[in-house]
Amino acid sequence: MDVEAEVKALSGALLERLKLCRREGRPLRVKQGFDPTAPDIHLGHAVGLRKLREFQDLGHQVVLIVGDYTGRVGDPSGLSKTRPQLTEAELEANARTYLEQFFRVLEHDPKPPRLPVEVHRNGEWFAGMSFADVIRLASQYTVARMLERDDFAKRYAAQQPISIHELLYPLMQGYDSVAIRADLELGATEQKFNLLVGRVLQEIHGQAPQIILTVPVLPGLDGVQRMSKSLKNYIGVTDAPGEMFGKVMSLPDSALSIFWRLATDADEAELDQVRRELADPNVNPMSIKKRLGARIARMYHGAEAAEGAQRDFETQFSRREAPESLPTWSPDKRGDLGIKDLLVGSGLAKSGSEAWRAVDQGAVSVDGAKILDRQHRQPVGAPFVLRMGRKMVRVVPAAGEDGGGGARKL
Repeated sequence: MDVEAEVKALSGALLERLKLCRREGRPLRVKQGFDPTAPDIHLGHAVGLRKLREFQDLGHQVVLIVGDYTGRVGDPSGLSKTRPQLTEAELEANARTYLEQFFRVLEHDPKPPRLPVEVHRNGEWFAGMSFADVIRLASQYTVARMLERDDFAKRYAAQQPISIHELLYPLMQGYDSVAIRADLELGATEQKFNLLVGRVLQEIHGQAPQIILTVPVLPGLDGVQRMSKSLKNYIGVTDAPGEMFGKVMSLPDSALSIFWRLATDADEAELDQVRRELADPNVNPMSIKKRLGARIARMYHGAEAAEGAQRDFETQFSRREAPESLPTWSPDKRGDLGIKDLLVGSGLAKSGSEAWRAVDQGAVSVDGAKILDRQHRQPVGAPFVLRMGRKMVRVVPAAGEDGGGGARKL
């Protein structure tokens, strides 16, 4: 099924379920689960939480599942190997932090007609199961269908180990939907298989199968791999304002568009404006990145804290990174230049290999924001400060198409 057809089918199914809920005189029950495998809720989680907030604002019942039992297994979605298992004490400590962090996005004490969030730990139903109950649950899905799942299929074909307990994870997540009688479940795109298992189990248990709604995956700080607690490449919703702002400043320019779309409350008109600016070689992406950092800090800490975080960053950069008198260099042309070409052309690096080493070591920055991606391309439409280690140069656009210049001695 193509994307357009899938969206049309979802819209039709959701409309029918809303009609059913109206006839039964109840709100839609909208579910999402989170495994407490690390203490922080991050901006990747917040993509789904912000969608849940929209359902809450519309008067529907949001149901959050804290996976104190699924967390013992670890969601294998998108993984090429078995997750390490956490202890019960580690999961419990993380679960306590989740219960506070959820309400950085959702409303804790909403005014009617909005409803308070319903929170469950899935130990409420799994802890009381006997071994016979587990066997009964396992009998409701086949190994052949489980191995249709993309990550399991790849690992099986590559003769990589798949532990039996990992096969139970989709059944456990699916049974959560049975236990709370979900009408709709949200999850990341990579969780689609698990969400579909929930539909199968609900039908077996005599319930109407839930509608599934997948949300895009937010990349981490490198702009490539998914934002993940295990990869430690995330921005936590409880990070201090200055830490949030600083982490945003480290994002590669290629990630700005998706962060504006998935991690902020910007409307379509503002997103269109951001896209136009990113496509304009005369606009320095650093200005867009600073607005992004301020917006995210404001969403979780308020306007005053966000302004302070940006002011502190700019003051620190001005004091430590950019002396008033700097050597200048103008490249031979406008447009985007690769970071290696900038470093070598400006004279900061003597060779391409030296430039790559500096990038890999985190020793390169543009206007104070670290460049960690070898593929980074920097627009040269406005002046900026390029740094490699202790050496710096102010890069200014060429005077015209054929303009040029040479670096002063550094």
